[in-house]
Amino acid sequence: MSGSERREQLIHISRTLFAEKGFDGTSIEEIAATAQVSKPVVYEHFGGKEGVYAVVVDREMQKLLTMITEALAASHSLIKLERAALALLQYIEESSEGFRILVRDSHAASGTGTFASLISEIASQVEDVLADEFAARGYDPKLAPMYAQMLVGMVALTGQWWLDVRKPGREEVAAHLVNLAWNGLTGLNHDPVISAATRERVPALPKPRPGSEKELRELEKAREKEAKEAEKIRQRELKEAEKARVRELKERERLLKEAEKAREREERIRQREAKLAERAARLEQVDQSESRLE
Repeated sequence: MSGSERREQLIHISRTLFAEKGFDGTSIEEIAATAQVSKPVVYEHFGGKEGVYAVVVDREMQKLLTMITEALAASHSLIKLERAALALLQYIEESSEGFRILVRDSHAASGTGTFASLISEIASQVEDVLADEFAARGYDPKLAPMYAQMLVGMVALTGQWWLDVRKPGREEVAAHLVNLAWNGLTGLNHDPVISAATRERVPALPKPRPGSEKELRELEKAREKEAKEAEKIRQRELKEAEKARVRELKERERLLKEAEKAREREERIRQREAKLAERAARLEQVDQSESRLE
């Protein structure tokens, strides 16, 4: 395996173990044993369990944020809501391990990579959409942040519930979510369905074609943000790799010093044994001389 292939293998194995056992329940020994490598190999690539956990969490957050951002680039508000709800459910269905990692009680090693910070990030994007809609309809745009939290929280909690039950299907769940969010309890439809415009995008969720300068700006901002996040991850990984190399060099120096001390101890023991042997030989000669005299 090349270095990059080994790194991807370790990330894939760690992702599965973290999803199953959590951060605290997973050990470097287990990651290394599953990959059939020694522990120093894991340390060399990530600097420790915290490093590989941070990479796994960052990748999952970026993947889900990208899907949600693409969904929110639609032109009509109802389509935005439908596609965003469907994008989250699609991520849960196709990346169950990643979602389980995100919704766990995040370890300090994940930094900002917590489910709460992820929801906050998505809510900030929804807030911009709602602010424009509120202003256009004569509502107070200052209420947009509150409504954004309501909408995103409702979808996120439903997603956590659906992670285990998986019934009904994701399209039906998304339709009912949108039914409640769009129509409210007093205007619920008896048999809501996803609109044809959204259904055509399932399951690939390709990037929508922008139809206005505003949408182009939003997409450009999203791309810039993704690039910055990717650069942060790359810089973090480089720092982690550098720390691992430094630790490895220190460990080698320590082992060399210990080996040198061991050689010195062996040499002293050898010299001491040689002196004892020489002394014993002299004593034996003396004993032989005294025996002849007698």
